[in-house]
Amino acid sequence: MTVLILAREFDPQVDRLVEELRERDVPAFRTDLVAFPQALDLESRLGADGVDGVLKTPYRDLCLGEVRSVWYRHPSHFELPAGMSGPERRHATAEARCGFAGVLNCLDVLWVNYPGSESGAFKPRQLDVARRCGLSVPESLVTNKPDAVRDFAATVGGPLVVKALSAAMLVESGRLQTSYTRLVEPAELDDLAGVETTLHFFQQFVPKAYEARVTVVGDRVFGAAIHAGSEAARVDWRADYHALEYSLVEPPEPVVAGMLGFMRHFDLSFGAFDFVVTPDEEWVMLECNPFGAYGWLEDALDLPITSALADLLMDGGTAR
Repeated sequence: MTVLILAREFDPQVDRLVEELRERDVPAFRTDLVAFPQALDLESRLGADGVDGVLKTPYRDLCLGEVRSVWYRHPSHFELPAGMSGPERRHATAEARCGFAGVLNCLDVLWVNYPGSESGAFKPRQLDVARRCGLSVPESLVTNKPDAVRDFAATVGGPLVVKALSAAMLVESGRLQTSYTRLVEPAELDDLAGVETTLHFFQQFVPKAYEARVTVVGDRVFGAAIHAGSEAARVDWRADYHALEYSLVEPPEPVVAGMLGFMRHFDLSFGAFDFVVTPDEEWVMLECNPFGAYGWLEDALDLPITSALADLLMDGGTAR
């Protein structure tokens, strides 16, 4: 039985897992949806006996009946042949998406994570579910109204941050840029021009003793404390990796229970949770990334996350 891995070509986390499975003599079939239809084909028959099919690349085939589990690790979009018109491209993309989803969703095996669980990536919904699962969350505002931002700032009575609601990566002047969380300076509240053009995500800035990245694999929990050594990293640790130090940390039991409840709500088998830990040792959840990276923490703290993920995918089981 084979582990099907749908992931981008360059992903160090996937490289680690493939090597771990190889050492365990567990077959893995790795491909990216960007390969369709240039270097990836799908053939599936649906009839009285159910669904059968095969994924084909120039190098090997995978019978769908031999899949024991699926790691859906944020694959790329389809790359259709050049020369197609706009309407042709939109139609072909929709057909490919519905066809792949319709066939692969017939696989009654464990998904890490099932694509429908991606709705859990929307920050406002995450925070509401986290609150209902007993986790502390920051006061937050989603708006395109400048006056609402000023009212929110007055209600919170302390510093605000603004962060992206969607992907934090964008292309500007031909270069890939990261949109980091940043503090809103008090003077900016007098002139919020541009806020009205789209929705923005403002949040109470929570005082930090340190931050924590907690990776949950199935019901196994791996906690890493992140200690910031610069002003930029204290606002968003991604802004200055060189100023970070790490240590092992064990989340309190109520926090673990809340995370596992959150995972069950969204039908997640993997999640990377980000917390602020306040000087009073309160754990405040910021978000959960169902595709979160973990390799650098695994190296820094010798956390067996890849091994736990391999265990999960090897065990397999039914999906839903």
